Amino acid sequence: MHLPLLATLCILSAALQAAPAIDRTPPATAPTASPGQTACPSDLHAVHPCPCGPSSPPNSQPPRTNVLFLMTDDLRTELSTYGSLAKTPNLDRLAARSVQFNRMYAQQAVCNPSRSSLLTGRRPDTLRVWNNSTHFRDPNPDVPTIPLWFKSHGYTSRCVGKIFHNWHTEVKGDPRSWSAPEFLHYANHGDDAPQTTAPLPENFATLTTLSYGAGPMCEARDLPDEAYYDGRVAAEAVRVLAEIRDQPFFLAVGFWKPHAPFRAPKRYWDMYQRSQFTPFDSSRPVNAPEIAFHKSTEILGPKMTADQLPSDQAAEMRHGYFANISYLDAQLGKVLDALDQSGVAERTVIVFLSDHGYHLGEHTLWGKTSNFELDARVPCLISLPAKDAPRGPTDSLSELLDIFPTLTDACSLPPAAGTEGTSLLPVLKNPATLLKPAAFSQHPRPAYFDRTPEKVPSAMGVSVRTASVRYTEWRDWKTGAVVAKELYAHRGEQPETRNLADDPVHSAEQAEAAALLLNQFPSAPHP
Repeated sequence: MHLPLLATLCILSAALQAAPAIDRTPPATAPTASPGQTACPSDLHAVHPCPCGPSSPPNSQPPRTNVLFLMTDDLRTELSTYGSLAKTPNLDRLAARSVQFNRMYAQQAVCNPSRSSLLTGRRPDTLRVWNNSTHFRDPNPDVPTIPLWFKSHGYTSRCVGKIFHNWHTEVKGDPRSWSAPEFLHYANHGDDAPQTTAPLPENFATLTTLSYGAGPMCEARDLPDEAYYDGRVAAEAVRVLAEIRDQPFFLAVGFWKPHAPFRAPKRYWDMYQRSQFTPFDSSRPVNAPEIAFHKSTEILGPKMTADQLPSDQAAEMRHGYFANISYLDAQLGKVLDALDQSGVAERTVIVFLSDHGYHLGEHTLWGKTSNFELDARVPCLISLPAKDAPRGPTDSLSELLDIFPTLTDACSLPPAAGTEGTSLLPVLKNPATLLKPAAFSQHPRPAYFDRTPEKVPSAMGVSVRTASVRYTEWRDWKTGAVVAKELYAHRGEQPETRNLADDPVHSAEQAEAAALLLNQFPSAPHP
């Protein structure tokens, strides 16, 4: 080797040894590939430098905020933090790090319209989706959804379990919203039969003679959690979280419970004594119009009426609903544990909510599909990752369609055009904030009009919830004329027991609510 070259190499070697270490801080977003090259997906918050590209530059932006979106089906506000006797220790610990929305309302109390409204941030009237059989993309082919919006802004968007409604539509879920195929998202609640290789244990819930799908309405067997859908949903969610934690992610986990049938491993039934369930008032509200009710066919079937249901069977189904809740809570706890152990909890927003509420015999009703408070009101917990973020309950009136703008706001994404909700970030920063004057819900009659020969409703019930009352108008579908009214006073947790519509004592509250309702739902015939 020539001496000048050897001297040059020595100088270079000394310079490299004295140079500072290369900053390996991961980039906040996916790297932009040079022409003719492919950006390496592992560069999204990679712990180690990617073998197929250079490491990120010094002083890169901080990691992006993730979203863990937890959803349940048919859960009314039966959490212990809402004053329920339900045993929900995992939801309790989530509530301790969240703002709890005490007045959150669904836009329609049935799965598909509610979920479509929530996930697009648009009202059922805007989407023209009021039943379970219309896929929201049929009348709205290009509407953005929450997971699609995050995906289009550089996030890995994944779905485990029931998020979009399923089963009744030709398109299964919404494939374009996700970065990978959905898991256990398209199934029937009635098919959630126990899966086990061992002999099937005895069923200790045998009083109820009703069935749901191909199996019993109530089932209490000594089985592992994974025997039913939600145990497998939790296991897959834990696996997916480990897979995507090094990327900015929107992970949606949809639990199937506590939706009927009331089937859960026996140990969750054993958490309750049936005697602790206090008697409930099954009578209809005084002076309530007939159109406000339905036949509870989903639970009771086409032949039985609520007054024909034996009291011991009603008690067993209520017990089973709470067993489903505690089973769901245990599965959700596994996902929360996985997040806490993942190393990314400190930059992850957590949302927990239900698609709508539920009746367990109150008002002579079983199931959902009404405009009453028990159906329209839902539990909702939102946890911001900042250690100094406010916690605790809020009485701010809120709607599920507010979730879309809230999440884009919390994650510093641009707002999606066309959404109709309001960002709840001001409430998350100060739970005393009262953001909206009212929340709105609606439901058609017949409740499942798509199963009738006419295929259109005969009437639409539109409802407004203010801080003090719920006011509902039932309007003829073809003419828009009001055919019935309901007004219920809501002070504290007073149940809806008497229709006060046109009562002079409440005329001012009714007039205020009617004006809000007319502004949101102008009276007009449907084409």
